[in-house]
Amino acid sequence: MRTATLGPDERAEALARMAERELDVLVVGGGVVGAGTALDAATRGLATGIVEARDWASGTSSRSSKLIHGGLRYLEMLDFALVREALKERGLLLGRLAPHLVKPVPFLYPLQHKGWERWYAGSGVALYDAMSVSSGHGRGLPVHRHLSRRKALRVSPCLRKDALVGALQYYDAQVDDARHTATLVRTAASYGALAANRARVVGFLREGERVVGARVQDVEHGGTFEVRAKQVINSTGVWTDDTQALIAERGQFHVRASKGIHLVVPRDRVNSSTGLILRTETSVLFVIPWGRHWIIGTTDTKWDLDKAHPAASSADIDYLLEHVNTVLSTPLTRDDVEGVYAGLRPLLAGESDATSKLSREHTVAHPVPGLVVVAGGKYTTYRVMAKDAVDEAARAMDHRVAECCTENVPLAGAEGYPALWNARARLAARTGLHVARVEHLLNRYGTLTQEVLDLVTGDSALGEPLPYADDYLKAEVVYACSHEGAQHLDDVLTRRTRISIETFDRGTRSARECAELMAPVLGWDTERVEREVEHYHKRVQAERESQLQPDDQTADAARLGAPEVATG
Repeated sequence: MRTATLGPDERAEALARMAERELDVLVVGGGVVGAGTALDAATRGLATGIVEARDWASGTSSRSSKLIHGGLRYLEMLDFALVREALKERGLLLGRLAPHLVKPVPFLYPLQHKGWERWYAGSGVALYDAMSVSSGHGRGLPVHRHLSRRKALRVSPCLRKDALVGALQYYDAQVDDARHTATLVRTAASYGALAANRARVVGFLREGERVVGARVQDVEHGGTFEVRAKQVINSTGVWTDDTQALIAERGQFHVRASKGIHLVVPRDRVNSSTGLILRTETSVLFVIPWGRHWIIGTTDTKWDLDKAHPAASSADIDYLLEHVNTVLSTPLTRDDVEGVYAGLRPLLAGESDATSKLSREHTVAHPVPGLVVVAGGKYTTYRVMAKDAVDEAARAMDHRVAECCTENVPLAGAEGYPALWNARARLAARTGLHVARVEHLLNRYGTLTQEVLDLVTGDSALGEPLPYADDYLKAEVVYACSHEGAQHLDDVLTRRTRISIETFDRGTRSARECAELMAPVLGWDTERVEREVEHYHKRVQAERESQLQPDDQTADAARLGAPEVATG
C-alpha cells in the first residue's frame, strides 16, 4: 500500500474534499487520540476527516514523558485493569504496530530500605512482568532483576553510594510522541482519511438537537467552510470543555489540566547505562535515556492558565533538580539544562469533586445526537480510546460498521522495518552515510527512510547535517514539509525534529538555515522567511523568560509575550 503524503497540495485537496460531501466521521483534534480515532474509522471503511487547529501533536501529545508504559504506580492504586490494558498496548506497539518508533528502555529503581522494600517493590515489578506476559503481548522485553548495591552502581555509576542499599531493574518502552502522532495521521490518510492541520473548528452545524457537522476555519490561508458528517468525534484533550461550549451543552464530565514539566540534559552529565525511576512525596520521577540526552520529569500540578502554551516556572525547574540531585553523586545545575518543556495531562473530573476523583482512565459520551466525546486516558492507551469512540459513533450509524482492526494495522514505516534494520550496514555502504546516521533515520522513519534518501539523491547537499543540530540531516527538514505536514518553522524545530529541546541554543542558530530549506517547498518569499525566523526567536526568548519566573502566573504572562505564529 502506498503511504500518503501530507504536503501543502494534499492539505488543500483534503480541505476541498471535506467541504464537498458528507463524511461518515469528522474527528476534531489532532493529538494522539484524534489521530488514532481517524485511523480506526478509516480502517473500518468509513469516510473520515480529521482537522486540527494548530499542528499535529502540538498540545499534550508532543510534551509527554515519551514513555509507552503500563504505569507501575497504578498497580499500587490497585488499578489492575488499566495496567493490563496499557501493557497489552505496549506489547502491540513494540512488536507489531510501530517497532521503528517504540523502543525498549531499562529503568533502575534504587532501594533505600533493607528487607521489606525489596520484597514490596519486587512483588510489584514481578506482577507487572506477569501481567505483561498474560496480556499475550509481553514477550520480547527482559524480565526484571534484583541488584545488589555494588551491581547497581556498576550499571549506574552516577548514583551516590548512600542513596541506595540495592536496586531493581525492569523494562518499559519509549516513543517520540510527536513523530508517532504524525505517523498515525499519515497512516490514516493512507487508508483514505482526509487530514488537515491549521484548520480550526469554530462552531458546530445543527439540525434541531442533532450535530450534523462543523464550521472549519482555514487558519493558514483564511476562509471558513462547512464540513458535514454523520458523526462528529470531539477528541480535543484539555480543550474538551472549550469545544463542548461551542454547542452550548453542559458536558456529562469535565476535563481538567494537570501540568507536567521535563528537563533535557546532555547524556554525559549523568553517567548511567540505564534510566532511573525515583519516588517523590507525590509521584515518581523518571530519568529517561533520549539519544544523546536525558529527559528528567515530571511534575504534577494544577494548571488553569493558557492551555496552548503551558509555561515552566523557575520553581518547577528547581523542584526537578532538587529531587534528582538527592541521588546523584555529581549534582545537576541550571547550566546543565539544554531544554525545558511543559505539557498538560487531560484528567477527568465529575460534576462534583466530592463524588468523583481525577482519573487517568478515559470515558466516551454521546451528549447530543451526532456528537461523540472521548476524553481522559493516557498516551499508551490511545488505540483503545479511539476504538471506544468509533464504536460509540458506529452505534448511531444507519448501516452496519465493521469491527475495529487497528490491532493488526502497522503504522507507516513499520512494515518490513526489522529486515531493513538488519540490513542497515549495507544501506550505509550504499548511501555513503555512517551506519549511526542510518540507524537514526530508520528509528525515525522506518521503511520510509528511502523517501528521505531519495531527496539526497536528487540534491546531494541535503545529505549534509543541519548546522548546529548535526543529529539531523538537511533532507529531514525538507521532508517534514513535503511529506509530514509541517507548515511553520516551529513545526520542524519543535515536533518533526526535537532541536528546540536538544540544543543549548534551543534551535535559534539553526533557525535561518532551516527556514531557507523550507521556503521552496512551502512557497515562502524572503519576507516570509524573516517572519518565521523572528517568530521562532521570540518564542524561545519568551520561554526562557518564563523559566526565570517564580510561579505559574508570572511564567504564563512571560510566555504569552511571544505572538502566535505568523501565517501566509
